[in-house]
Amino acid sequence: MGKSLLVVERRSGRTRYSMLETIREFAEEQLVRRGVGPEVRDAHARHFAQRIIDILNVWDSPEQREAYRWFTTELANLRTAFRCAADHADLDVATAIATYAAFLGYSIDKFEPISWAEELLEPARAAGHRRLTFLYVMASMCYSAGRLEQAVKYAEIAEGLINEGGELPYGLHAWPSAPFTVSGMRRGITLSREQLARGLDSHTISRGCLVMALSIEGPDEEAMALCDGLIEAAEAARNPMALCFALLAEGFAFRDTDPARALTAMRRGLAIAKDTGNQSAVSHSAAVLCRVECQHGDPLAALDYFSIAIQNHNEAGSTAMISTPLAILAAFLDRMGRYEAAATIAGWAFSPVTSTSFPTLNTAIAHLREVLGDDAYERCAADGAAMNMAAMANYAFDQIDQARTELAAAR
Repeated sequence: MGKSLLVVERRSGRTRYSMLETIREFAEEQLVRRGVGPEVRDAHARHFAQRIIDILNVWDSPEQREAYRWFTTELANLRTAFRCAADHADLDVATAIATYAAFLGYSIDKFEPISWAEELLEPARAAGHRRLTFLYVMASMCYSAGRLEQAVKYAEIAEGLINEGGELPYGLHAWPSAPFTVSGMRRGITLSREQLARGLDSHTISRGCLVMALSIEGPDEEAMALCDGLIEAAEAARNPMALCFALLAEGFAFRDTDPARALTAMRRGLAIAKDTGNQSAVSHSAAVLCRVECQHGDPLAALDYFSIAIQNHNEAGSTAMISTPLAILAAFLDRMGRYEAAATIAGWAFSPVTSTSFPTLNTAIAHLREVLGDDAYERCAADGAAMNMAAMANYAFDQIDQARTELAAAR
């Protein structure tokens, strides 16, 4: 029976048993027939609510990768447990699963649980639940999936709850600054600065958020000053995600004024992110690295980082964040003289946000209009804008391969 009906997995000194779906369905039918189905489902939900709370202790340690591995393995169980708790209005269980699953999922580019947090906003608000602030913070991360307008609304509510003393773990009080910053609002600066002034920065996240918000439009003296001691403080937290974020913030702040320092920080951050399973940090670090490498470092290395960032954001369904490497790639291809490809990608990547955050894209578009002519540029840009994200990613991969061949041949 063991070999035919159960799957045994041994990993990291633990043995995990899972049941074949047909057997699980049969067992559930038997439990319902005996009248104990609801009791078992409730116990299952409570178990995983407690397990995910416990696993966050592992997350907040150098063994962080094990927490992400557990989350990935148990996502189906977490989904079932959340659904049961939410359907039966068990807010304590449902909010525990939704908030922590959204948090872990966001860190590894798995955004499904963010919708769980969104689902609980109204019932949690009506009940005055203690996790309401955390729910709104995690709901605001829906900007990663391209829902920026809704994310900003959630972030505004989260900001108000935070200022009223709402509870958050791990110093995440400035996290809602992300949708503000991505949308070009300076409100992210205000939020981050306020939380830092209140001393709500146990993991250096608020400080990193302020650096990012200040630097989004270009070099900023305050942001660069804030980087003094930032990495050392993050190292002291003994949390890989916090360290990756600090290294990203430093690289972002110095990307134009001290590219050598920026490259050192982000290369280290990327290596740590890969080693510790922080997929989101891999995606964001690669997106900034490709910009600094193509302008100040090794263009061939930049192409590798373009591939990583575009692939990760595409696989995650992050329509908002994939525009960053695509905007930089368009400018890169323009400098290489690959004008039609650059115009096609620019047509997809251009937006008010990328226009503000990446002035080189505006410069590239102006140059492309000059060399191609307005009609030809508009035709190529329209072709790009008409593509869905997967099609644009595949188009970009093809152009990256061609550019790599050209650069390698020229060496």
